[in-house]
Amino acid sequence: MTQIISKSAKIGKDTKLGYNVIIEDGVQIGDGCLIGHNVIIREDSIIGNEVRIDDNTIIGKLPMKAPRSIFQQEEKLPCCKIADNCLIGANIVVYRGSTIGKKTLIADLSTIRENVEIGDYTIIGRGVTVENYVKIGSRCKLETNVYITAYSELGDYCFIAPCVATSNDNYMGRDKERFKHFKGVTVRTGARIGVNATILPGITIAEDGVVAAGSVVTRDVPKEKIVLGSPAKIFRNVPEPQLLKNNRDK
Repeated sequence: MTQIISKSAKIGKDTKLGYNVIIEDGVQIGDGCLIGHNVIIREDSIIGNEVRIDDNTIIGKLPMKAPRSIFQQEEKLPCCKIADNCLIGANIVVYRGSTIGKKTLIADLSTIRENVEIGDYTIIGRGVTVENYVKIGSRCKLETNVYITAYSELGDYCFIAPCVATSNDNYMGRDKERFKHFKGVTVRTGARIGVNATILPGITIAEDGVVAAGSVVTRDVPKEKIVLGSPAKIFRNVPEPQLLKNNRDK
């Protein structure tokens, strides 16, 4: 068994490490954690108590800057933080500067970029990508292969169905005018988006708003309304039994 553990790292009691684990300088790992095989935990990362991290996952990765990237500013990112009782699956990359709330699950093959904040009791499904400068609330569900674009914000209790795509650039990478309008999406508390829907840049889906499956959303979605189609238009009100106020504890 080969393990490389920095002398400055702190590992809590009853924490178990798999084969070929690398733990860098300043890392803190709480009590009762289970760290799988081939896991890399980068410098200064903080892992809470009773956290499970599965095989081949990287915690605290530094971002790369391509010569043509729009994110060229150099910044000192804070450490990656994962709170108590989280489940982090296999082959996941969580970047430095991300904060994961307690009892959150991140499923296999997902990517969480830098400057991301995820609340408590949230489920990030298999193969989900959360880009940089994103905030996701508590008790959300993002299902398989969801894509959350940079500079987006999701409130609490949001439901995002499989293969939903969001966007932040109406100019599709051309014309410097795009930098004046670059904006992600806003999904307010209790809003829901159906499978394979597409949300265009700068759109707000208001509280308890619903986007039907396969829709292309080009305008803001009002509170407690269902929209559908391409482009999406108001269809009807969200049924009273489905409103968050009647389901908050479910």
